[in-house]
Amino acid sequence: MTTNAEAPPSNHLSHRQILVILSGLMLGMLLAALDQTIMSSAMKTIADQLHGQTIQAWATTAYLITATISTPLYGKLSDILGRKPLYLTAITVFLIGSVLCGIADSMYELAAYRAVQGLGAGGLMSLALAIIADITSPRERGRYQGYFMAVWGLSSVAGPVVGGFFAGIDTVAGIDGWRWVFLINVPIALVGLFVVARNLNVPHKRVPQKVDYLGAITLTIGLVPLLIVAEQGREWGWASPAALTAYALGVVGIAAFIAVERRMGDAALLPLRLFRRSVFTVANLVNFIMGMGMFGAMMSLPLYLQIVKGASPTESGLMTLPLTFGIIVSAMASGQAIARTGRYRVFPIVGLGLTTVSLIAFSLIGVDTPLWTTMLIMVVIGAGLGLCMQTLILAIQNDVPVRDMGVATSAGTFFRSIGGTVGTATFLSILFTVVGGRIQSSIDAARTDPAFLAALQQNPQFTPGQIDLNNTAFLTQIDPALARPILVGFADALSTVFLVGGIVMAVAFAAVWFLKEVPLADKSGIQRVADEDADKVPAIAH
Repeated sequence: MTTNAEAPPSNHLSHRQILVILSGLMLGMLLAALDQTIMSSAMKTIADQLHGQTIQAWATTAYLITATISTPLYGKLSDILGRKPLYLTAITVFLIGSVLCGIADSMYELAAYRAVQGLGAGGLMSLALAIIADITSPRERGRYQGYFMAVWGLSSVAGPVVGGFFAGIDTVAGIDGWRWVFLINVPIALVGLFVVARNLNVPHKRVPQKVDYLGAITLTIGLVPLLIVAEQGREWGWASPAALTAYALGVVGIAAFIAVERRMGDAALLPLRLFRRSVFTVANLVNFIMGMGMFGAMMSLPLYLQIVKGASPTESGLMTLPLTFGIIVSAMASGQAIARTGRYRVFPIVGLGLTTVSLIAFSLIGVDTPLWTTMLIMVVIGAGLGLCMQTLILAIQNDVPVRDMGVATSAGTFFRSIGGTVGTATFLSILFTVVGGRIQSSIDAARTDPAFLAALQQNPQFTPGQIDLNNTAFLTQIDPALARPILVGFADALSTVFLVGGIVMAVAFAAVWFLKEVPLADKSGIQRVADEDADKVPAIAH
């Protein structure tokens, strides 16, 4: 990495220096995390403005594809070229994508520009975690990673609120309000660029290794069709010709990727030798399963708050503050405990246990469940997630050789992201498969209710058998007696989704018991590299 002449790089950074670097990394992570949530409450308005309501899903799909595919590439390139140039590249690409999204004039343009954003986002989170591994020891790393969890938790709440705010304003400074959903990234990215460029001056030993471009190509061929079918499969039909073609392409691409990686050896985009390390394999297996349960079930929570409880997207974002509170407190507390004791295995075990119980508890909530009960469960599930998400990354980083720090860290992010995509697609499919029958059963049961029958007579235009769930706004406009059986049916369907999420998390809970605890090193990545170089000097002299 380049260094300032007046500030030569050091193998040991002070707490203050680490915090300064951390501030820049947190801004980069804020960009990636915020952009995953800010679109949720603004997408309908954006699609209306760009006359692309029927193709709006491609704006999300394009971002997801490029962010997922580029994550392992950033990790490998950062091991070869250094973290700083790759992290600055990621922020710059994300900045360019944000500006382009802010000037998009059609939904197709927006989808293309969101793909550019995703290319930057793929490096923001994984490289931030890898850089922290370079400048802190595993023993002390937990307390710094807690700040990242705080950013992630804050973004999950702030995203829908900020997105809803800008989407609800006609213009700001003469620019359409919805465009600021993307343009708000510009000042954040510029500050992040400045802080990282000025302060991230740590040694890097360039690795004389060729780039595994063929691995990147085959991984793209394997994952893109699978990510597309995960996003579009419910609309296409999971057994449609288009879906079957995507499955086939995905299998061929992944098989080719594995063959290429075996041939490339240490130069592979994802070296297969890492999977011979039990900690790396078990932690990433848990990451994948946890991603399925976490993202798949958590996408159901805003649906419950918005549809069953009648909250707006902005209000539902604020209602998830207890979840964020649980994440931040438990992440900070576990980080301090790890720094003090040097033990970490207990935290993902307890965290996944709490998350499993919480999702099963969510499966018991209904239309009449008080909000305080729901929020209390949110605190517990947040506490569970805060205990295990960063601890699993820490376990991976502590176990792998320092030369693989970037690729190993990006692998943890990559597998969790893939799991989240699979989980979201699966859980949405379950929801919309069962919801029609549950609503119909609830309406049939309500036909014995005098209040429902009276409301039905007073509203002859209401046809219970012809309910369009693509737009649930009508639920706030019809007679509450007519809306109630629909809300009950939807809540019952969501209960099934939460229960499946609990079962998936139980599988992750069972798997995490196989995670071995390797004693935490007391040296940072750059200190370990310096020690390795020092060990080589006597051998060369001899």
